[in-house]
Amino acid sequence: MLVGTLCHATSGSLVLPRVWLARSAWERMRGLLGRPPLAADEGMLITRCGSVHTFGMRYALDLAFIDRDDRICKLVSALRPGRMAGSRSAVSTLELAPGTLAATGLRAGDHVTWKEIRQ
Repeated sequence: MLVGTLCHATSGSLVLPRVWLARSAWERMRGLLGRPPLAADEGMLITRCGSVHTFGMRYALDLAFIDRDDRICKLVSALRPGRMAGSRSAVSTLELAPGTLAATGLRAGDHVTWKEIRQ
């Protein structure tokens, strides 16, 4: 799975230093299932994904739904296990540790960009 950073596209300021990109069918389907909770500076960006569920999860998630222009179109804070959330205009979903939305100051309408870290 590729790893990169998430930045505000306009200012270039770093939002998260470590964001995994789930782009294959298997990576998207598995998501965070069976994985340990994300740290406050981590996230998982799931492409071709306008809705997510937390069935089988043992922890809550903050979510940012992102449209085709890389703008955040919807935010969900602390989605508990056994729930679903989505956005009709989203093409990607950013999964985050609970509290990360508030800590980073991400807002609906923010233009964000993911950039691969070359290792």
